[in-house]
Amino acid sequence: MVLDKEESVSLVSLQSREKPRGCAGCNGKIRDRFMLQALDRYWHEDCLKCACCDCRLGRLGSTLYTRANLILCRRDYLRLFGVTGNCAACSKLIPAFEMVMRARDNVYHLDCFACQLCRQRFCVGDKFFLKNNMILCQLDYEGGHLNGSTERQPQ
Repeated sequence: MVLDKEESVSLVSLQSREKPRGCAGCNGKIRDRFMLQALDRYWHEDCLKCACCDCRLGRLGSTLYTRANLILCRRDYLRLFGVTGNCAACSKLIPAFEMVMRARDNVYHLDCFACQLCRQRFCVGDKFFLKNNMILCQLDYEGGHLNGSTERQPQ
């Protein structure tokens, strides 16, 4: 197998006159109506699994990852080989598999992505501003609370 490869999984129909193919997982003949195709090989739907958590990787449109002769789901691949970093707001570690928010070069936990003055959380589509490396809501940014025009301090 190739190191560090992302591969899609395809569901293939076995034609009635077609000779059964061998499963790369169990080496048994595939006699089912459908089989999975991944890594240039064929699999029973139950045989294509993550080497760590045993979850089935045969969902339509799913992706699998390979490294060091392991077939992995996305979560386990990132857990084992992903890059971790620190949250720009709380400085705590962000696991590689966790969803994050980004603003320029800064990365944030979802819970930390809020105005750093009033703590208002942002929803999809909300405007936010990055000033002096602080995330601000529109009200605090336009109010100039970082310029000393108001006595509002970070909470």
